[in-house]
Amino acid sequence: MTSLKITKKHHKHFNNPFPSTPKSPFIYGTLILNSHKLPSHQIYPIGKDFQLNWSSKNGGFLSISHKSEPTRPLWSTIPGEPFISAAIAETEVEESRGSFVVKDKHVHSLSNNQTIDDIKIMNESDKDQLFSSYPLFKNPLFPVLMITGKVFGASKRKKKVRFSRRKDSDKENSTCARYWILFDQKECHQVGFQVRTGKTDVELPKRVSPRSYRNFSLKFGRIRRCRGGWFGGLKKPVTVSSLAEEKIVMKSSEGVVNNRICLTYSSEKNEKIFGFGEQFSHMNFKGKRVPIFVQEQGIGRGDQPITFGANLVSYRAGGDWSTTYAPSPFYMTSKMRSMYLEGYDYSVFDLTKDDRIQIQLHGDSLEGRILHGNSPSELIECFTGSIGRPPLLPEWIISGAVVGMQGGTDTVRSIWNQMQRYDVPVSALWLQDWVGQRETVIGSQLWWNWEADEVRYSGWKLLIQDLNKQHIKVMTYCNPCLAPMDKKPNIRRHHFEEAKKLDILVKDKNGELYMVPNTAFDVGMLDLTHPHTANWFKQILQEMVDDGVRGWMADFGEGLPVDACLYSCEDPIAAHNRYPELWAKINREFVDEWKSTHVGKEGEDLEDSLVFFMRAGYRDTPKWAMLFWEGDQMVSWQKNDGIKSAVVGLLSGGLSGYALNHSDIGGYCAVNLPFFKYRRSEELLLRWMELAAFTTVFRTHEGNKPSCNSQFYSNNRTLSHFARLAKVYKAWKFYRIQLVKEASQKGLPICRHLFLHYPEDEHVHSLTYEQFLVGTEILVVPVLDKGRQTAKAYFPRGESSPWKHIWTGKLYSTQGSGACVEAPIGYPAIFVKDGSSVGKIFLGKLREYNVL
Repeated sequence: MTSLKITKKHHKHFNNPFPSTPKSPFIYGTLILNSHKLPSHQIYPIGKDFQLNWSSKNGGFLSISHKSEPTRPLWSTIPGEPFISAAIAETEVEESRGSFVVKDKHVHSLSNNQTIDDIKIMNESDKDQLFSSYPLFKNPLFPVLMITGKVFGASKRKKKVRFSRRKDSDKENSTCARYWILFDQKECHQVGFQVRTGKTDVELPKRVSPRSYRNFSLKFGRIRRCRGGWFGGLKKPVTVSSLAEEKIVMKSSEGVVNNRICLTYSSEKNEKIFGFGEQFSHMNFKGKRVPIFVQEQGIGRGDQPITFGANLVSYRAGGDWSTTYAPSPFYMTSKMRSMYLEGYDYSVFDLTKDDRIQIQLHGDSLEGRILHGNSPSELIECFTGSIGRPPLLPEWIISGAVVGMQGGTDTVRSIWNQMQRYDVPVSALWLQDWVGQRETVIGSQLWWNWEADEVRYSGWKLLIQDLNKQHIKVMTYCNPCLAPMDKKPNIRRHHFEEAKKLDILVKDKNGELYMVPNTAFDVGMLDLTHPHTANWFKQILQEMVDDGVRGWMADFGEGLPVDACLYSCEDPIAAHNRYPELWAKINREFVDEWKSTHVGKEGEDLEDSLVFFMRAGYRDTPKWAMLFWEGDQMVSWQKNDGIKSAVVGLLSGGLSGYALNHSDIGGYCAVNLPFFKYRRSEELLLRWMELAAFTTVFRTHEGNKPSCNSQFYSNNRTLSHFARLAKVYKAWKFYRIQLVKEASQKGLPICRHLFLHYPEDEHVHSLTYEQFLVGTEILVVPVLDKGRQTAKAYFPRGESSPWKHIWTGKLYSTQGSGACVEAPIGYPAIFVKDGSSVGKIFLGKLREYNVL
């Protein structure tokens, strides 16, 4: 059967403005126990520090706990209900310019019922048997626990019927496959799990003596077909009888391996669920169905009317609440439960039921880890200890403003002179258009050929040298795509042609060069799995750095087509999720290699080190990326894709390992059409400056339509406000250095949701964009609504010190209470812990810079 269908929507000019979201109902089924092999109750060890508690009560269930807290389950199944199910289904992906939707096209079989045949402890003496079943299983910490049994259910077989007006009819057969689930200790606070199934036999099973299984009376032929595709089935456990029993026997004939695996386990009704990478609309995902797939975040993401307009002119370009550049198959809960999946297969976390969670994975095996921790910070430290943490940032990038400008040498020098008159503390100038600009049908765009355009930037090296003398670094832009340069004059290296000749560009299914549609022009994408790609691209970065550049935006990484053919020949959907990690890795390797060659070099200061920042990511990207930014928010006050979403992205990403993050000041995406006008107002710009002053990096962006937007250099008020907030940002540099070090050592984010430090306060569980912590010592309550001059602050329970308002010195000591605080433009609602050394130094610096 064809397992993957790709539907291209790149060139559709009129689309449904309200596209539907794929829906897959929950899988329910039956659990059957082997009464002869399974004890009524037993505790099994997993490694040195964990244990599995098995009980046959209420139909059978199991739970995993840490031996230090044996009564607190970290993960448990639902009594009497299956926790593993499987299916064979086809996948359809609809794709358009970096936007994707993954659907189930046709379901061939559903095995939604489960038996438990045996629970077995495997010691080192069983190593050969273990490795024969799990050849990729490495360095297990014995004992390992293996649970075996079968999954079974219904298959749909289409058969043509003669002399019938119907084209075909569905005939239902039984399916059956063996499964294995393995639990092993990975680290002192992690349990690994692996789920595999054998081949499925779609023939009817043999009838055998009713002696081996109890509590099962439903005949295979009577298992009713689910109506909602493969995610459906029996909503309640079957009423059982001891009078009739059956045994499930696999046929010896060759079958097909399941390509869907589901894991179902318990949750609590009042359990809040956080994480899933950088998410922009929600913090608590209880009640949601969360797909984990890298893609464009969309234009509007549900905010109207812009989402309507974006979807109308480009298929699904508007996105929705779940679309994100940097998802992660990881979560933690208010009950201190946490889990993540390994691998890169497409997965969906279905959290729509009060009492359970179901992970639905597109693949033939499922692997992950269950984490143990007693606080959110412990869980983050445990998680990032496995996936990786960011390196220390060089001090220059967090010392002052990173100013985004365009226009060429004369424009840059002119605006730099203005900033000097206003005494703006500046770390770097970020010149996105260093490669030159061209006019397309959608406006001004860059030439995607990664070398300086010395017509637009005449005296490029001299400009860099002059800025460097003032301790100002120059940063640029690149991405893993290359455009043909046939119409660009004065190029020195034609990177697209070079890559094409080296055969390091992504190919299509016919082995030809894959020209990927992107906005107004098509591009070739680097095949990052090719062994020659990394060194070739590092040469491009080397030339850029040799000119004196010290940082860059490593853009994109989320748009690899799912029908692309890579050198590695890996699964295209998994490759799509892995691509941003490969992109981050190449950039990081170059930075580390450059640094290693400059250690001890005369006149070379390591604080002159390189920095890159990126937006696309997956689970392990924090290991490779140095710094993140949140991508392309709208220049609006709206919730799903405006200034509010920038706060949610910071905080959700922070709980998921993206410790160092920031947003474009003022947002990026402006729209200037007759019925759709989104222009950056001066008030929005000023409020966004106040927000960004308390993030890792304070960086401006002119946006996609600079002439439509208010800019920091627009007038005296914007320049004065920019200088003031850059000094506020500079005033807590001493603390930022400390927090960057903590992020590198423990994975803790700089900007933190209050849940991270006040998990016992249930009120903070409901907070989204309203306020956040910087470290533990600064509380930020940003103004995020047009025309508002006050902010409503909440002071959490569990804090021993009062909070001091930095502008008035007023103390707020009542815990678990809110207060309305004056917050006119220029005086955002900021609080420090009274008596803390961080607060004292911060206030002292504000006085020193004449801000306070």
